[in-house]
Amino acid sequence: MTSLTETLDSEALATQLGLADHVVDEASLKNSVKRFKEQGIVLPTFSQLADPSTIDRGVCDGLDKNAPDARNLFRVHWYNDLDGNRVSVPDHVVLPSSLTGIPSPIIVMFGDRFPMITAHKVLAAFSCFAPRVITGQFDPTRHRAVWPSTGNYARGGIAISRIMASRGVAVLPAGMSQERFDWLDRWVSDPSDIVRTPGTESNVKEIYDACNEMAKNPENFILNQFCEFGNHAGHYEVTGRALESVFEHVLKSNPNLRLAAFTSATGSAGTIGAGDRLKDHHGTQIVAVEALECPTMLENGFGEHNIQGIGDKHIPLIHNVMNTDIVAAISDRATDELDVMFNTDAGRRYLVERKKVPADVVAALEHFGFSSICNVLAAIKTAKLLNLGENDAIITIATDGGALYPSERVKTLARRFHNDFTEVDAAEVFSEHLGSVDTDHMLDCTEQDKNRIFNLGYYTWVEQQGTPLSVFEARRSQSFWRSIRGYIPVWDALIEDFNARVQS
Repeated sequence: MTSLTETLDSEALATQLGLADHVVDEASLKNSVKRFKEQGIVLPTFSQLADPSTIDRGVCDGLDKNAPDARNLFRVHWYNDLDGNRVSVPDHVVLPSSLTGIPSPIIVMFGDRFPMITAHKVLAAFSCFAPRVITGQFDPTRHRAVWPSTGNYARGGIAISRIMASRGVAVLPAGMSQERFDWLDRWVSDPSDIVRTPGTESNVKEIYDACNEMAKNPENFILNQFCEFGNHAGHYEVTGRALESVFEHVLKSNPNLRLAAFTSATGSAGTIGAGDRLKDHHGTQIVAVEALECPTMLENGFGEHNIQGIGDKHIPLIHNVMNTDIVAAISDRATDELDVMFNTDAGRRYLVERKKVPADVVAALEHFGFSSICNVLAAIKTAKLLNLGENDAIITIATDGGALYPSERVKTLARRFHNDFTEVDAAEVFSEHLGSVDTDHMLDCTEQDKNRIFNLGYYTWVEQQGTPLSVFEARRSQSFWRSIRGYIPVWDALIEDFNARVQS
């Protein structure tokens, strides 16, 4: 299908990276077809998820968007409202200068509208899992799907594997928010399907180590979001097109806008793949965001942080580093304290009454989780670094909502505000974290900077995880990434063939 299969290690492309363009194992495929037929499961294509107007509205009629039902696969897109109803434009908010302190509008698309896990990582999980099933690599009759993550991807994987008639195993750090574990407890079939690794966000290698040990059992099939290129391809096609739809909608109220920048936290670096599409079509600058407490791209990684949704101390294999323009680091103190402000009466009252932020915008802030706040702060820093004006829009994503962090909020309230967040506290938090945003801890990348960051990945992927050097090195070229996106129509054709067999 692509030049990749002709020039690179085809076995590594298929087995380690998820890049197969044909049926690899017909016997396994037959097992999947049989099971899916028994349970009435059909799959959406990537083109349908990118343009849900092509999906029959009756598919999900009367179905709870959070039910463990395979029909909810047809809601794994950005065009849902909070109740799971389809909308014509993805839900979003445009942040005004009264909140951000910059003239440039910041457009934020909401990820908590996704079904089952109220976070967009369920799309990443589908993007990694579906290609493995339709090519006969994953066999639900003999494999367990193992989902290494710092939280939301593991939840997305458990949801996707369960509704696709498979057993899933979540692997995530023990220090993640309690809400993540509460959700997993409700969804897994066996408590042993939740594997807690040491540490928190900054302990990704410990996740890899646990998965490498599990991989010794051939029944365990590791779906590592950090190196599954379906993650990148799915976000390029589905998330990228959704962001374009939102921008085109905002453009109607200001035809002079240009899409200047896209900011994205780099957990697995899947979401930032949407920025590649925006750059291709709009010339948008791509801003990679990380935690200041562990600045991997800026300073080669050391420390620990609490911006849940951003792993670090490594460069994900699916990060198109050579196409990244700017790096920004955000403090978890800022995200923790703004989370409290956005989700308490005193904080909201201060924003409406003192800062004159429109009430509907303030109400929308509860849909910003930690990494969402991080993305917004990076957008403000980017506007200041590039000296952007009122016609320069910045777009980003709220990966999940504040509903996933009450347990963390309680800790912040106790630790920093003596369990009583007042309007005086709100004024201080606003002044420190929104009113005085600067351009410290940023990097406007030169070619040398990009090569340095790219080379950091060698230690994780070639030395530790055994990725062939030819595959690792091929990622320097944009032709490699264009080839990756060429898998989407091929997978869509395979999905259609798979569905036809299921329904025959």
